[in-house]
Amino acid sequence: MKLASYSYQNKPSFGLVTDHGIIDIPKRLGESYLDLRSYLASSNYAEADKWLAQGTVDYSLEEITFLPVIPNPDKIFCIGLNYDEHRIEANRDKSANPTVFFRVANSQIGHLAPMLLPKESKNLDFEGEIAVIIGRKGRRIAEEDAYSYVAGYACYNDGSIRDWQNHTHQWGPGKNFEGTGAFGPWMVTRDEIGDGEILTLETRLNGEVMQHATTDMLLFPIPTLISYVSSFTTLEPGDVIVTGTPGGIGMKRNPPVYMKAGDVVEIEVSRVGVLRNTIVAE
Repeated sequence: MKLASYSYQNKPSFGLVTDHGIIDIPKRLGESYLDLRSYLASSNYAEADKWLAQGTVDYSLEEITFLPVIPNPDKIFCIGLNYDEHRIEANRDKSANPTVFFRVANSQIGHLAPMLLPKESKNLDFEGEIAVIIGRKGRRIAEEDAYSYVAGYACYNDGSIRDWQNHTHQWGPGKNFEGTGAFGPWMVTRDEIGDGEILTLETRLNGEVMQHATTDMLLFPIPTLISYVSSFTTLEPGDVIVTGTPGGIGMKRNPPVYMKAGDVVEIEVSRVGVLRNTIVAE
């Protein structure tokens, strides 16, 4: 199933996405769950299949405004240099362990929301990625058990302000400008995608393919990332692990290709969907 967070008439909510529209979960369960994060923690999906079979939707997709899949995650872990082509273009040595940095929640936007080119820079770059959403609490998770902690998958654009990212060896500022990290349009639950199934990731800028890769190219696969991250912190439902971008980023092209106002950037993940955002100057 597909689960999304959105607002309807300026009120945040969450629900099931179908070909015909949105099935609003709080309308059916009352105030039992405040948001998608709490719904994932409950693992209360039993009635969702019934609602999907009934086919009655509450809103059309045109009536809602998409929010980041998890608007209020406790933690957002981003993995750097996790495709060899990107590691090589970044001129970085191979590492024995994943490169981890963090995003804050208010840097994120949803599907079709404007991605902001800030006043401070013209170096807004794209990074197409696959996001893993955690479904249950765990610490020191073994790799062989890792998939059982996955709630689902989504598209992610780890939009980066490159000059700010490179102010120092710490990447945080360039990765956390408001309105630069796109997350959506929805999450596809784990039961729809086989554990370890090879997914295709593609980034397009104004229709031109800029990045293309498959998940068998990950240097540190999803179970390794879950095990590694859970070694130093407890994973909670709604936490997000953004698994890394492949080669082809704008900064490393000759000449560099940065996103500008009016550009349209799309991240497509097979079996998941297409995340689309238009660049708007702040």
